[in-house]
Amino acid sequence: MEGYNVFKEKIYKMIGINLSSYKERQMKRRIESLITRNSYDTYEKYFEALTKNPKLLEEFVNYLTINVSEFYRNPQQWNTLEKEVFPELLKNKKRLKIWSAACSTGEEPYSLVMLLTKFLPIHEINIIATDIDKGALAKANMGIYSKKSLDNLPIEFINKYFEKISESYKISDEIKKRISFKQHNLLEDKYPDDCDLIICRNVMIYFTEETKAEMYHKFYKSLNNNGILFVGSTEQIILPHRYKLAPIKTFFYTKMF
Repeated sequence: MEGYNVFKEKIYKMIGINLSSYKERQMKRRIESLITRNSYDTYEKYFEALTKNPKLLEEFVNYLTINVSEFYRNPQQWNTLEKEVFPELLKNKKRLKIWSAACSTGEEPYSLVMLLTKFLPIHEINIIATDIDKGALAKANMGIYSKKSLDNLPIEFINKYFEKISESYKISDEIKKRISFKQHNLLEDKYPDDCDLIICRNVMIYFTEETKAEMYHKFYKSLNNNGILFVGSTEQIILPHRYKLAPIKTFFYTKMF
């Protein structure tokens, strides 16, 4: 299907998402399946429809930002957070500035708050949670989840911080209040400053190597001295010293200075 390069330019002008930063073959395949599913046969016709139909545009953004999430995804890494990372970060601090980047529908930042209650009074916990997808953030703000998404979560947290509603589970307001959900474009927007911990998992795999390198440099600048970057299970950083990051555990990197 021809017309992808022009489509990329138009999308960037319209909604600020730079499709050139994503792996092209993968992204083209996803978008073309969406075009076909909506009964269009060219990029041009599909873009024209996006400009006129807000629901179609919302579907496009949702499809672009692959929202797959669950509480305590990859439990062993959460064990590393509990046993090693948080104790180290809290040695000389009573509060932490934590950013959950590309937080999807909220399972990750909610997991962080619950885990941190083992170390800090709940009123001292604050998490910045961001995503580009407004639909995902709306679901995160609602805080209602399926039983399956809680499979890896310690039972103590489920019992303490969730209310069962029919077949779903609603997270408690005391946990919800500790998170600031905001829309944020990792490719375009300014990153938060002075972070003690940044979690950005399972999103960088979709970007080109050049874009990932830019993001690692930005994460470095965004971290405090001794701050830690936590990445996804398929996203180990090749030659992290190029970005002034040093591995401390698999998937965890500390800022060098």
